[in-house]
Amino acid sequence: MTPARTLDREEPSYFGAGPALLPTDVLQQAAYDLLSYEGDAIGIGEISHRSKPATAVIDETKKNLKTLLNVPDNYEIFFLQGGGTGGFSAIVYNMMAHYAKKTGKKGKAAYAVTGAWSAKAFEEAQRLGFDAYAVANTKKDNYGDIPPYSEWGPIQEDTAYLWVCDNETVNGNEFSDIPGPEYLPQDVPLIADTSSNILSKRVDVSKYGAIMAGAQKNIGIAGLTIYIVRKDLLDQASDAELRKLDVALSPIAWSFPLVIKNNSAYNTIPLFTCEILKLVTRKLIAEGGIEEIEKINERKAKILYGALESQASFYKLPVFNQNARSRMNVVFKTPSEELDAQFVKEADAKGLKGLKGHRSVGGIRASIYNAVSLQSVEQLADFVVAFAKANS
Repeated sequence: MTPARTLDREEPSYFGAGPALLPTDVLQQAAYDLLSYEGDAIGIGEISHRSKPATAVIDETKKNLKTLLNVPDNYEIFFLQGGGTGGFSAIVYNMMAHYAKKTGKKGKAAYAVTGAWSAKAFEEAQRLGFDAYAVANTKKDNYGDIPPYSEWGPIQEDTAYLWVCDNETVNGNEFSDIPGPEYLPQDVPLIADTSSNILSKRVDVSKYGAIMAGAQKNIGIAGLTIYIVRKDLLDQASDAELRKLDVALSPIAWSFPLVIKNNSAYNTIPLFTCEILKLVTRKLIAEGGIEEIEKINERKAKILYGALESQASFYKLPVFNQNARSRMNVVFKTPSEELDAQFVKEADAKGLKGLKGHRSVGGIRASIYNAVSLQSVEQLADFVVAFAKANS
């Protein structure tokens, strides 16, 4: 006999890196919206992406992001499909088109390779035929640190932008600051991939040329990527001008000016994903905004790292510089792969799920995103200590 279905659930302690945990009350409301949106006979996934209700969803989500991040008026907020990986391509196409317009020349792209995702972004720019170079590459140190900017290579002439991944989900490192004018020339915009830590901490958006974030890690489900781009960077060379300079043209669905002109609905936007983003951002505002969630996130990270450091003879933390450790993705290992697997298995049996490390690095990873409760982190910290004592 099939059990009765319900929208209620026991609050999970889930530490998966993405797709990741979402607030239960958001999912409950989204489930109702999927069946019937605002009392209509059809749900949010069935209405036209250019209808008035759909436009209202897009507009409120943009407004909420502007409020939460205090986005200045000289920036555009919009949404694209393709995830963070799509953003690796979309950014380079559009930034090169802007550089061509501004200078009449073909530009270069600078990348700080501080983990798996920035490495993929760098490789994609090169694969697409753009002149991309690395100002930093910490692979030899297994991405265990983010070195000071004084140790980075110089920004070359004709550089269109500098790319950083603010938080590396796989390797567990996070920037604690951004390069200032003593390193980064004023005319070279800073581009940040913030897919796994957007809305987790206060950010001075005015210091960036563009911010990109896939929704499915910290604040939503898969299907949309958030872009926040300074308006002057949207001035782009024409197709004819780009061809003359031998600069590749962006696929039309990723043309930033065209997407903005059509309010993120040039093609069919996954509106259900946007609705969840709307609900999450609305909830964050109601609960005190970024300042409040940042305090909680700092406390969660302190509790978990504290438990690991209390058993320093048992656990290894690959990010050896404490100032570079991620507050969102806590990566660690036991003395052996067998114990790593045992840790994950025993934790799962206790309801602490999603702790297996990324397949490329192994080990254990606890993603303590916004929706992961303080109580769940405390339970995990207790298990961390107990497991070490039982297996030392």
